[in-house]
Amino acid sequence: MAKKPDTSSRIADNKKAAFNYFFEERFEAGMVLEGWEVKALREGKVQLTDGYVVIRNGELFVIGCQINPLKTASTHVNPDAVRTKKLLLHKEEIRRLIGKVEQKGYTLVPLNLHWKAGKVKCEIALAKGKAEHDKRDTIKDREGKREVERAMKNRHR
Repeated sequence: MAKKPDTSSRIADNKKAAFNYFFEERFEAGMVLEGWEVKALREGKVQLTDGYVVIRNGELFVIGCQINPLKTASTHVNPDAVRTKKLLLHKEEIRRLIGKVEQKGYTLVPLNLHWKAGKVKCEIALAKGKAEHDKRDTIKDREGKREVERAMKNRHR
């Protein structure tokens, strides 16, 4: 299992994923990117919310991760903001993921993008979708924590 990356090295988070899925396992994968994409990531021009991971021919690809090109992008490059990006993992991990994803209800979801040793890494999770009542429980828990925080804040005044 992958360690949680530094918050200072974070590029983007998929906050919606925690609301829609239960995470079983987390993996850290490398990403195959073009030069203009890396420059755009340094500027924070990325959105992971609609992203998901698919397996094709024994390889992992992230689809729906939108990297918006900079206005200063080179003229000889045709940037495609929603290009399918390949993820890099060890073969044993990919085989294990293929076996799990073929089970009913499991999917692969990108959680965040972060820097590690000068390279862009994508944290993905083997996830199971939440039912509607689970989502309501999540909202109720979140609102309960907010109420406690407000009460504690007002008490200390």
